[in-house]
Amino acid sequence: MPHPARNSRRLPYDPAEAVAALSAADPKLARLIERAGPFALRLASSQSPFEALAESIVYQQLNGKAAATIHARMIASFEDICGLGVHPSPQHLLDCPTPQLRAAGLSHNKTLALRDLAAKTLDGTVPTLAKIRRMDDEAIIEHLTQVRGIGKWTVEMMLIFRLGRVNVFPSSDYGVRKGFALTFQGLKPGVKVTPDLLAKPADMERRAKKWEPWRSVASWYLWRACDLAAPKPTKSS
Repeated sequence: MPHPARNSRRLPYDPAEAVAALSAADPKLARLIERAGPFALRLASSQSPFEALAESIVYQQLNGKAAATIHARMIASFEDICGLGVHPSPQHLLDCPTPQLRAAGLSHNKTLALRDLAAKTLDGTVPTLAKIRRMDDEAIIEHLTQVRGIGKWTVEMMLIFRLGRVNVFPSSDYGVRKGFALTFQGLKPGVKVTPDLLAKPADMERRAKKWEPWRSVASWYLWRACDLAAPKPTKSS
């Protein structure tokens, strides 16, 4: 699951309605919901698609603390132009020298991805926040995955955690696949998970038809299934 929201805002749907509908539709999922407790997803504060995707690119394949440091350094490197703590614009990212981005800790590939994101924001491939809110999920995925370094999973996380879309099912996500196997396929907690033990996306998609139009909420509970299966820390004497 992506790093949690810092400043949160209200969901555009009723979690209680979603939980009730999912519990009625799928008894096994209902048991997971009962064990996991109230739905507690919080949307990240509203960012432009450009800013959200720039952050996602920085965070790829890094732990949260390291990525946050690099992201903060990148923003700080534009302070003289943009002001303290203000995110650079797409044009700023295109115009800045490559050593500036590399000095913040960005890899060569991430530097190229950020520049491509900036260019595709300026040419309209990456829509504005106002426009993206009027688009359906598949159209958003189609547009944003044209950016170098942005795959379907990254856009799905944006749909769930930033735009509050309610019917997204990231069936390629490791945690969702593991949570599904734990909940529906008899995977035992504590077992070392190998790829063959993870649920297959095609099997997941079939069952997830029961969960429409609330698949984002179901996904959140599958992530929680992984949390519930994690070993409990032992108390030191």
